[in-house]
Amino acid sequence: MSSKPAPRGRAARLARLIPAGRARAARTPFVLLVVLLLGGGLLGLLVLNSALSEGSFELDDIQRKTKSLTDEEQALQRDIDAYSAPDALQRRARELGMVPGGDPAFLNPDGSVKGVPSAAPRSAVLTGPRAPEALTAAPSTAPATTPTGTPTSTPATPAATTPAPGGALRSAPTTPTPGR
Repeated sequence: MSSKPAPRGRAARLARLIPAGRARAARTPFVLLVVLLLGGGLLGLLVLNSALSEGSFELDDIQRKTKSLTDEEQALQRDIDAYSAPDALQRRARELGMVPGGDPAFLNPDGSVKGVPSAAPRSAVLTGPRAPEALTAAPSTAPATTPTGTPTSTPATPAATTPAPGGALRSAPTTPTPGR
């Protein structure tokens, strides 16, 4: 017999809802669920770790490219600084046949002239090489010939000449420079 007294009232009604014997839940589905959750978690961590590693490699590549482009930018900036230095500009201007100008005159908004313009001093007149446009040879009127010596119907195009070191003239191609 049972050592417990039988429930009465509300306790009896609740006792009827709960089975009298200890019902054992099947352990196999629970164990399978736990194993699946753990396996899914591990796979999720593996995928996350792989994605982070891939991102790290991409970051390294981008940083390497950034460093390379920064070095190239600095080299180009040094070239720009060298070409825009006052002494380099003056030397290049003289090579092109430019001379320092005289006193400038200015126009006021009402159209009146302020100052008196003057020409460049005679001492600044170019004594070295002239501008490349002034060195262009006159067009040839003789018919052009092919390498075999036969004349062609189009006249030869004269090549521009530019001064070379030592005062000798050398031939330069006549193709125009883009952007000029």
